[in-house]
Amino acid sequence: MKIIAVIPARSGSKSIKDKNIKKLSGKPLIAYSIEQCFNANIFSNVYVSTDSKKYSNVSKKFGPVKIILRPKKISRDNSTDYEMIKHLMDNITEEYDFIAHIRPTSP
Repeated sequence: MKIIAVIPARSGSKSIKDKNIKKLSGKPLIAYSIEQCFNANIFSNVYVSTDSKKYSNVSKKFGPVKIILRPKKISRDNSTDYEMIKHLMDNITEEYDFIAHIRPTSP
């Protein structure tokens, strides 16, 4: 069985600017989710879906993640997880059985 992980990390947070890359105990918040995905040893690949080159660069420092740059039109406050996951599915060629949706704000 092949399982992939997707971590959605858009840059447009209104409440806490750049919350996904804010430092928590010395590391960006998203780093905890990335590291746990790799430590789990169950995912064939870990994807970060983002609208930000900055978030992309930060994410790459914490493991061999694959970046899916998504358009701003599905990276707004009212954008849905469905839109993000559909975008991922439409933009990867990898075969998989399941997608695990991992929040960067819940390490």
